Amino acid sequence: MTETEIRSAVKKAVEQVREKNPLAPSITNTVTQDFVANAQLAVGGSAAMLYLADECKTMAKIAPAFYINMGTAMPFYADTLPRAARALYENKTPWVLDPVGIGLSELRTDILKHFKNYKPSIVRGNASEIISLAKLWGLIDSEEGKVRGVDSTEKVSAAKEPAKALAKFTGGAVAVSGEEDFVTDGEEEIACAGGSILSTKITGSGCALGGIMAIYLAVATPFIAALTATTMFNLAGTKAAAEFGAPASFKVNFLDNLYELTAQEVADNFRVVGSMENMFDFSMQAPEFKSILG
Repeated sequence: MTETEIRSAVKKAVEQVREKNPLAPSITNTVTQDFVANAQLAVGGSAAMLYLADECKTMAKIAPAFYINMGTAMPFYADTLPRAARALYENKTPWVLDPVGIGLSELRTDILKHFKNYKPSIVRGNASEIISLAKLWGLIDSEEGKVRGVDSTEKVSAAKEPAKALAKFTGGAVAVSGEEDFVTDGEEEIACAGGSILSTKITGSGCALGGIMAIYLAVATPFIAALTATTMFNLAGTKAAAEFGAPASFKVNFLDNLYELTAQEVADNFRVVGSMENMFDFSMQAPEFKSILG
Protein backbone atom coordinates (compact mmCIF):
# COMPACT_ATOMS: atom_id res chain seq x y z
CA MET A 1 0.00 0.00 0.00
CA THR A 2 1.12 3.54 -0.70
CA GLU A 3 1.17 6.22 1.97
CA THR A 4 -1.94 7.79 0.45
CA GLU A 5 -3.78 4.46 0.48
CA ILE A 6 -2.87 3.86 4.12
CA ARG A 7 -4.06 7.34 5.12
CA SER A 8 -7.31 6.78 3.27
CA ALA A 9 -7.87 3.37 4.85
CA VAL A 10 -7.19 4.69 8.37
CA LYS A 11 -9.62 7.56 7.87
CA LYS A 12 -12.26 5.21 6.50
CA ALA A 13 -11.88 2.86 9.47
CA VAL A 14 -12.47 5.68 11.97
CA GLU A 15 -15.51 6.87 10.03
CA GLN A 16 -17.04 3.43 9.58
CA VAL A 17 -16.78 2.56 13.28
CA ARG A 18 -18.64 5.73 14.19
CA GLU A 19 -21.27 5.03 11.55
CA LYS A 20 -21.80 1.33 12.25
CA ASN A 21 -21.17 1.08 16.03
CA PRO A 22 -19.72 -2.46 15.72
CA LEU A 23 -19.73 -4.86 18.65
CA ALA A 24 -16.44 -6.43 19.71
CA PRO A 25 -16.97 -8.67 22.76
CA SER A 26 -14.07 -9.23 25.12
CA ILE A 27 -12.69 -11.84 27.46
CA THR A 28 -10.28 -9.57 29.28
CA ASN A 29 -8.46 -8.72 32.46
CA THR A 30 -10.95 -8.40 35.32
CA VAL A 31 -8.99 -5.42 36.66
CA THR A 32 -9.44 -3.46 33.42
CA GLN A 33 -12.90 -4.34 32.10
CA ASP A 34 -14.34 -0.90 32.80
CA PHE A 35 -11.53 0.90 30.99
CA VAL A 36 -11.61 -1.49 28.02
CA ALA A 37 -15.38 -1.10 27.59
CA ASN A 38 -15.27 2.68 27.95
CA ALA A 39 -12.44 2.98 25.42
CA GLN A 40 -14.38 0.86 22.94
CA LEU A 41 -17.44 3.03 23.44
CA ALA A 42 -15.42 6.24 23.14
CA VAL A 43 -14.16 5.40 19.63
CA GLY A 44 -17.69 4.56 18.51
CA GLY A 45 -17.92 0.83 19.08
CA SER A 46 -19.98 -1.38 21.36
CA ALA A 47 -18.73 -3.55 24.21
CA ALA A 48 -19.65 -6.82 25.93
CA MET A 49 -17.60 -8.53 28.64
CA LEU A 50 -17.82 -12.34 28.63
CA TYR A 51 -16.72 -15.29 30.77
CA LEU A 52 -18.85 -18.32 29.89
CA ALA A 53 -17.82 -20.64 27.08
CA ASP A 54 -21.32 -21.00 25.62
CA GLU A 55 -21.77 -17.22 25.50
CA CYS A 56 -18.44 -16.88 23.71
CA LYS A 57 -19.49 -19.49 21.14
CA THR A 58 -22.73 -17.60 20.55
CA MET A 59 -20.99 -14.26 20.20
CA ALA A 60 -18.44 -15.78 17.81
CA LYS A 61 -21.34 -16.29 15.40
CA ILE A 62 -22.91 -12.87 15.97
CA ALA A 63 -20.12 -10.35 16.53
CA PRO A 64 -18.00 -9.04 13.65
CA ALA A 65 -14.81 -9.17 15.78
CA PHE A 66 -13.62 -10.40 19.19
CA TYR A 67 -10.93 -9.67 21.79
CA ILE A 68 -9.16 -12.20 24.03
CA ASN A 69 -6.81 -10.94 26.73
CA MET A 70 -5.10 -13.51 28.98
CA GLY A 71 -5.22 -10.98 31.84
CA THR A 72 -6.14 -12.31 35.26
CA ALA A 73 -6.28 -15.98 34.32
CA MET A 74 -9.08 -17.97 35.95
CA PRO A 75 -9.18 -21.79 36.29
CA PHE A 76 -12.24 -21.99 34.02
CA TYR A 77 -10.30 -20.23 31.27
CA ALA A 78 -8.77 -23.63 30.52
CA ASP A 79 -12.17 -24.47 29.04
CA THR A 80 -13.50 -21.05 27.98
CA LEU A 81 -10.56 -19.66 26.03
CA PRO A 82 -9.76 -22.66 23.78
CA ARG A 83 -13.46 -23.13 23.04
CA ALA A 84 -13.84 -19.45 22.25
CA ALA A 85 -10.82 -19.47 19.94
CA ARG A 86 -12.09 -22.57 18.17
CA ALA A 87 -15.53 -21.01 17.68
CA LEU A 88 -13.95 -17.86 16.28
CA TYR A 89 -11.84 -19.92 13.88
CA GLU A 90 -14.76 -22.05 12.73
CA ASN A 91 -16.98 -19.00 12.19
CA LYS A 92 -14.16 -17.08 10.50
CA THR A 93 -14.59 -14.27 13.02
CA PRO A 94 -11.48 -12.04 13.19
CA TRP A 95 -10.04 -11.68 16.68
CA VAL A 96 -7.33 -9.94 18.67
CA LEU A 97 -5.03 -11.80 21.08
CA ASP A 98 -3.17 -10.12 23.93
CA PRO A 99 -0.84 -12.75 25.48
CA VAL A 100 -0.53 -10.94 28.82
CA GLY A 101 1.82 -12.61 31.29
CA ILE A 102 2.93 -15.33 28.90
CA GLY A 103 5.20 -17.78 30.71
CA LEU A 104 3.95 -17.00 34.20
CA SER A 105 2.01 -20.25 34.61
CA GLU A 106 1.36 -23.62 32.99
CA LEU A 107 -2.26 -22.62 32.42
CA ARG A 108 -1.30 -19.59 30.34
CA THR A 109 1.31 -21.56 28.43
CA ASP A 110 -1.06 -24.42 27.60
CA ILE A 111 -3.82 -22.06 26.43
CA LEU A 112 -1.45 -20.01 24.29
CA LYS A 113 -0.02 -23.17 22.74
CA HIS A 114 -3.57 -24.17 21.85
CA PHE A 115 -4.20 -20.79 20.21
CA LYS A 116 -1.63 -21.59 17.55
CA ASN A 117 -4.25 -23.78 15.90
CA TYR A 118 -6.75 -20.90 15.70
CA LYS A 119 -4.62 -18.09 14.33
CA PRO A 120 -5.58 -14.66 15.70
CA SER A 121 -6.01 -11.83 13.22
CA ILE A 122 -4.03 -9.40 15.40
CA VAL A 123 -1.54 -10.09 18.18
CA ARG A 124 -0.90 -7.14 20.49
CA GLY A 125 1.59 -7.08 23.33
CA ASN A 126 4.78 -5.64 24.72
CA ALA A 127 8.14 -6.68 23.29
CA SER A 128 8.75 -9.53 25.75
CA GLU A 129 5.28 -10.98 25.16
CA ILE A 130 5.64 -10.89 21.38
CA ILE A 131 9.08 -12.51 21.51
CA SER A 132 7.84 -15.17 23.94
CA LEU A 133 4.78 -16.02 21.85
CA ALA A 134 6.82 -16.32 18.65
CA LYS A 135 9.19 -18.63 20.50
CA LEU A 136 6.34 -20.68 22.05
CA TRP A 137 4.85 -21.24 18.62
CA GLY A 138 8.21 -22.34 17.23
CA LEU A 139 8.60 -19.37 14.90
CA ILE A 140 11.92 -18.15 16.31
CA ASP A 141 14.79 -19.51 18.38
CA SER A 142 15.59 -16.93 21.03
CA GLU A 143 16.47 -16.65 24.70
CA GLU A 144 14.98 -13.17 24.81
CA GLY A 145 11.47 -12.28 25.86
CA LYS A 146 11.45 -12.77 29.61
CA VAL A 147 8.57 -11.03 31.34
CA ARG A 148 8.34 -9.29 34.68
CA GLY A 149 4.72 -9.69 35.69
CA VAL A 150 2.94 -8.01 32.80
CA ASP A 151 5.88 -5.71 32.01
CA SER A 152 8.43 -6.04 29.26
CA THR A 153 12.14 -6.58 29.81
CA GLU A 154 12.92 -6.01 26.12
CA LYS A 155 12.90 -2.98 23.85
CA VAL A 156 10.49 -2.79 20.92
CA SER A 157 13.39 -3.03 18.47
CA ALA A 158 14.20 -6.53 19.77
CA ALA A 159 10.68 -7.70 18.88
CA LYS A 160 10.57 -6.51 15.27
CA GLU A 161 11.66 -9.77 13.64
CA PRO A 162 9.55 -11.96 15.98
CA ALA A 163 6.59 -9.69 15.24
CA LYS A 164 7.09 -10.09 11.50
CA ALA A 165 7.38 -13.86 11.93
CA LEU A 166 4.11 -13.96 13.88
CA ALA A 167 2.34 -11.81 11.30
CA LYS A 168 3.50 -13.99 8.43
CA PHE A 169 2.39 -17.12 10.28
CA THR A 170 -1.09 -15.82 11.12
CA GLY A 171 -1.61 -13.91 7.90
CA GLY A 172 -2.69 -10.95 10.01
CA ALA A 173 -0.92 -8.17 11.90
CA VAL A 174 1.15 -7.70 15.05
CA ALA A 175 1.39 -4.57 17.18
CA VAL A 176 4.25 -4.19 19.65
CA SER A 177 3.72 -1.58 22.36
CA GLY A 178 6.51 0.40 23.98
CA GLU A 179 8.13 3.82 23.98
CA GLU A 180 7.69 3.73 20.21
CA ASP A 181 5.09 1.27 18.98
CA PHE A 182 5.63 -1.01 16.00
CA VAL A 183 2.94 -2.39 13.68
CA THR A 184 3.55 -4.94 10.92
CA ASP A 185 1.76 -7.38 8.66
CA GLY A 186 5.00 -9.19 7.96
CA GLU A 187 5.84 -6.92 5.04
CA GLU A 188 4.78 -3.36 5.88
CA GLU A 189 6.55 -1.92 8.94
CA ILE A 190 5.29 1.19 10.73
CA ALA A 191 6.77 2.91 13.77
CA CYS A 192 4.24 4.82 15.86
CA ALA A 193 5.32 7.66 18.13
CA GLY A 194 3.28 9.69 20.57
CA GLY A 195 1.33 8.75 23.66
CA SER A 196 2.40 9.53 27.20
CA ILE A 197 4.35 8.03 30.08
CA LEU A 198 1.19 8.60 32.11
CA SER A 199 -0.39 5.63 30.35
CA THR A 200 1.97 3.46 32.40
CA LYS A 201 0.61 5.03 35.60
CA ILE A 202 -2.94 3.79 35.09
CA THR A 203 -4.19 0.22 34.93
CA GLY A 204 -5.33 -1.17 31.62
CA SER A 205 -3.78 0.93 28.86
CA GLY A 206 -2.60 -2.09 26.91
CA CYS A 207 -5.89 -3.91 27.48
CA ALA A 208 -7.84 -0.89 26.24
CA LEU A 209 -5.67 -0.69 23.14
CA GLY A 210 -6.39 -4.33 22.35
CA GLY A 211 -10.09 -3.69 22.81
CA ILE A 212 -9.99 -0.75 20.41
CA MET A 213 -8.13 -2.85 17.85
CA ALA A 214 -10.97 -5.37 17.97
CA ILE A 215 -13.46 -2.57 17.27
CA TYR A 216 -11.56 -1.48 14.16
CA LEU A 217 -11.04 -5.11 13.14
CA ALA A 218 -14.82 -5.24 12.64
CA VAL A 219 -14.53 -2.81 9.71
CA ALA A 220 -10.94 -3.06 8.42
CA THR A 221 -8.11 -5.43 7.63
CA PRO A 222 -5.94 -6.56 10.56
CA PHE A 223 -3.10 -4.27 9.53
CA ILE A 224 -5.27 -1.17 9.17
CA ALA A 225 -7.20 -2.02 12.35
CA ALA A 226 -4.00 -2.37 14.41
CA LEU A 227 -2.54 0.78 12.87
CA THR A 228 -5.67 2.89 13.31
CA ALA A 229 -6.11 1.89 16.95
CA THR A 230 -2.44 2.49 17.77
CA THR A 231 -2.41 5.86 16.05
CA MET A 232 -5.62 7.01 17.71
CA PHE A 233 -4.44 5.75 21.10
CA ASN A 234 -1.14 7.63 20.86
CA LEU A 235 -2.74 10.82 19.61
CA ALA A 236 -5.34 10.80 22.40
CA GLY A 237 -2.61 10.10 24.96
CA THR A 238 -0.42 12.93 23.75
CA LYS A 239 -3.31 15.38 23.82
CA ALA A 240 -4.46 14.25 27.28
CA ALA A 241 -0.95 14.56 28.73
CA ALA A 242 -0.66 18.11 27.35
CA GLU A 243 -3.81 19.10 29.20
CA PHE A 244 -3.47 17.13 32.45
CA GLY A 245 -0.31 15.94 34.17
CA ALA A 246 -1.58 13.46 36.75
CA PRO A 247 -2.85 9.88 36.27
CA ALA A 248 -6.50 10.19 37.31
CA SER A 249 -7.25 13.33 35.31
CA PHE A 250 -5.20 11.95 32.41
CA LYS A 251 -7.36 8.82 32.27
CA VAL A 252 -10.61 10.79 32.09
CA ASN A 253 -9.24 13.23 29.53
CA PHE A 254 -7.78 10.38 27.49
CA LEU A 255 -11.27 8.91 27.02
CA ASP A 256 -12.59 12.36 26.13
CA ASN A 257 -9.92 12.73 23.45
CA LEU A 258 -10.65 9.30 21.99
CA TYR A 259 -14.24 10.44 21.64
CA GLU A 260 -13.42 13.84 20.14
CA LEU A 261 -10.69 12.96 17.63
CA THR A 262 -11.69 13.40 13.99
CA ALA A 263 -11.00 10.81 11.32
CA GLN A 264 -8.87 13.35 9.48
CA GLU A 265 -6.74 14.03 12.58
CA VAL A 266 -5.99 10.34 12.91
CA ALA A 267 -5.27 9.92 9.19
CA ASP A 268 -2.92 12.92 9.19
CA ASN A 269 -0.99 11.68 12.19
CA PHE A 270 2.02 10.23 10.40
CA ARG A 271 4.81 11.03 7.98
CA VAL A 272 7.26 9.03 5.89
CA VAL A 273 10.78 9.07 7.34
CA GLY A 274 14.15 8.58 5.69
CA SER A 275 14.42 6.81 2.36
CA MET A 276 12.53 3.68 3.42
CA GLU A 277 9.28 3.81 1.48
CA ASN A 278 7.51 1.32 3.73
CA MET A 279 8.53 2.82 7.07
CA PHE A 280 6.34 5.43 8.69
CA ASP A 281 6.94 7.47 11.81
CA PHE A 282 3.69 8.40 13.53
CA SER A 283 4.17 11.74 15.25
CA MET A 284 2.07 14.77 15.98
CA GLN A 285 2.11 17.30 13.16
CA ALA A 286 0.52 20.15 15.13
CA PRO A 287 3.13 22.61 16.58
CA GLU A 288 1.74 22.33 20.11
CA PHE A 289 2.79 18.67 20.27
CA LYS A 290 6.42 19.10 19.22
CA SER A 291 7.70 19.86 22.71
CA ILE A 292 5.93 16.82 24.13
CA LEU A 293 7.53 14.47 21.62
CA GLY A 294 10.92 16.11 21.75
